[in-house]
Amino acid sequence: MSVQPILAAALKTEQDVVHVRQRARTLAAMLGFDRQDQTRIATAVSEIARNTVTYGRGGTLRFSLEGSGKDRALAASFVDQGSGITGLADILEGHYVSPTGMGMGIVGTRRLMDTFEIDSGPGCGTRVRFSKFLPRGKREVDIRQLTIGLTQVAPASVVDEVQVQNLQRFRDGTVLCRLQRGGGKP
Repeated sequence: MSVQPILAAALKTEQDVVHVRQRARTLAAMLGFDRQDQTRIATAVSEIARNTVTYGRGGTLRFSLEGSGKDRALAASFVDQGSGITGLADILEGHYVSPTGMGMGIVGTRRLMDTFEIDSGPGCGTRVRFSKFLPRGKREVDIRQLTIGLTQVAPASVVDEVQVQNLQRFRDGTVLCRLQRGGGKP
């Protein structure tokens, strides 16, 4: 499988989570994903990044393009140095109930993405990798242009990013409610 690295980021603080969410949304837009998929990708990245910081005691995120032809995808790979996830099988099967919400980001991310892999064990840390296939017609990507574009975007403040996230969730919720009521396309 062809792998083209795009960007790596350290995850140590909540501010790092905000920055990688912004980078994920920007990268998804640059790759031609529609607004809904941009939100899905940014949400998945922020959920696993938050887990990496909160439960994994920090770690790294690497964005890359993987595959070739119509199977080309934007991938995000996380590695942390935490104590591992206890009860991972129960979490993945939807049987785990947590008063803190632990595990919900993993389940949600798996639903939002096209591929999802997780490897974790007691004392071994956790590795999570997921991807979203590129939109049709987006086969040629200039990695150099992507990295230049990502470095030119000014980081958002936590407040700015939270406002964008809330607006995206509101829009997605409105769309979901309309579809659930049988209202068809928004």
